[in-house]
Amino acid sequence: MQSLSNRAKKLEKKPFTLAERAYLPAIFQGLSITMRHFFMKKATIRYPEETRPFSPVFRGLHVLKRDEQGRERCTACGLCAVACPAEAITMVAGERKKGEQNLYREEKYAVSYEINMLRCIFCGLCEEACPKAAIYLQADKMAPPRYERDEFIYGKDRLVEPVSPDNRSKRGIQLTPEQADKLRAQLA
Repeated sequence: MQSLSNRAKKLEKKPFTLAERAYLPAIFQGLSITMRHFFMKKATIRYPEETRPFSPVFRGLHVLKRDEQGRERCTACGLCAVACPAEAITMVAGERKKGEQNLYREEKYAVSYEINMLRCIFCGLCEEACPKAAIYLQADKMAPPRYERDEFIYGKDRLVEPVSPDNRSKRGIQLTPEQADKLRAQLA
C-alpha cells in the first residue's frame, strides 16, 4: 500500500550489538534513574505526627453544629442523606418530648445520626443540602486513622459539637459570659 503523502522513508534495521542483546544499556539506564531518585528529598510525611498544609478548599471531618442556645440544629429532614452520592449517612427521626426544648430546636430531631466514614467521599454535598446549616465539614481536621471497621461509623456521640462553655469554637457557639455561666450551671 502506498502512503498518501509519498514521503515514505525507508529505514534499515541494524542488527543489535552484543551489549544491546544483553540489555546492558537499558539496565544501566534504569539503575541510574534509581540512584538519582535514591538521593532526592522524600515526599513521604510521617502522619499523624506530621501533617501536610491543608488546601483552602479542603473538606475534612464532619461535625453536627449547635445553635446559639446550645441546641442541636439538625431537624432530621433527611436532605443530607438524600444528597449523599455514597449513601454514607443514615438517620432515624423522632419527636421531641416535653422538657427537651433546650436540647433540640424543632419538634422533630435526629434520634440517631450516623456517617460511615469508609463510604464517605468528602464531597460536601450534605453540607450544601442542609437547610438548617446543621452539618459542617471542618477545614482543619481529618478523620483519624483507626484499626477496626466499626470505629469508622461515626454516631452522634462523635459528630455533635461539644457544649463546654470553656472550649468555645470560633466557627461554632459564641456565648456571652452570662450564657456560659448559665450553661455551666445546667450541665452541673
